[in-house]
Amino acid sequence: MTIDYHVHLEEGPYSSRWLERTSQALEFFQNVDATAKGSKEQMTNQLQRLSKRVQSGCYSEEWLDLYLHQAKQLGLREVGIVDHLYRFKETRAYFERYMKLDDGEIGQLQRYWLDRVMTENIEAFVSTIQQAKGKWRRQGIALKLGIEADYFIGGEKELASLLGDYPWDYVIGSVHFVDGWGFDNPQTQHLFEQMNPQALQQNYERFFITVENMIQSKIFDFVAHLDNFKVFNYQVEDQAFLKVWYERIAQALTSTQTATEINAGLYYRYPVKEMCPGPRFLQTLLDYGVIFTVSSDAHFPDDLGKYTFANIDLLKSHGVQSIVSFEQRIKKFIEI
Repeated sequence: MTIDYHVHLEEGPYSSRWLERTSQALEFFQNVDATAKGSKEQMTNQLQRLSKRVQSGCYSEEWLDLYLHQAKQLGLREVGIVDHLYRFKETRAYFERYMKLDDGEIGQLQRYWLDRVMTENIEAFVSTIQQAKGKWRRQGIALKLGIEADYFIGGEKELASLLGDYPWDYVIGSVHFVDGWGFDNPQTQHLFEQMNPQALQQNYERFFITVENMIQSKIFDFVAHLDNFKVFNYQVEDQAFLKVWYERIAQALTSTQTATEINAGLYYRYPVKEMCPGPRFLQTLLDYGVIFTVSSDAHFPDDLGKYTFANIDLLKSHGVQSIVSFEQRIKKFIEI
């Protein structure tokens, strides 16, 4: 049985690129007569659909139905829809406390970013997914409610309070910031270019320290993209350094009984073109007996399920017999 446990409905900033990508997703699900393609009429219809999508928002039944349609087409049996914690206005104080948002260049760029992605309310997201579960169940697919929460060292109590008493099926931990810098933001990619090998390795170490602390906090049911600091393909060449950290992360996962994922997002959306974790990291995690789920990290319905079947096969080729899923924060193992 194949699942996809890390799927998003939307993310800003809301640029012309966002409009183009959203239009592409809508078109993917439209049966357009070949003779109509490229016509003014077809363009007008597409603009109307795009306008309706923008006005209705990402929590509309119509948008969510596209994910359901794609899940049925692929034969998925469980789908976990999440949103980033930084999407919710209720969490502003948490992110303002730990992100670099000063008057410097990076601070200004990140404040611009935060203002444009933090557009939603957590109650609306939770109620949307909870209400849709019955419809998906009748179609033979278990829909799960998740949240992807950014971890900051020292912010554990505040984060636990923000997660509150919502009916999550699971909570994903992730690291997108190193010392307040959002390293996977293309607007700040130039910071990598300014690093010599020593500085790059020091930043990797800061990243891995944060990941290790995240796991040891025991706040999360599984942790996402364990090596996504490689996002723009700036790689550390010291394999001994990486081996030490791969083993430390594996030990933290096994000692806390925390799961992780094979996440395809970097493979098809970012310059590194590699799964998270990469091959050597994956082998180390498997050697330590870490438990896995699989994720497309889709942000649009036409990306749902991308490479999840391939990653199931990859795990099977390493002798893995089951993957993990969740319901009301309780682990369940699915034979593969």
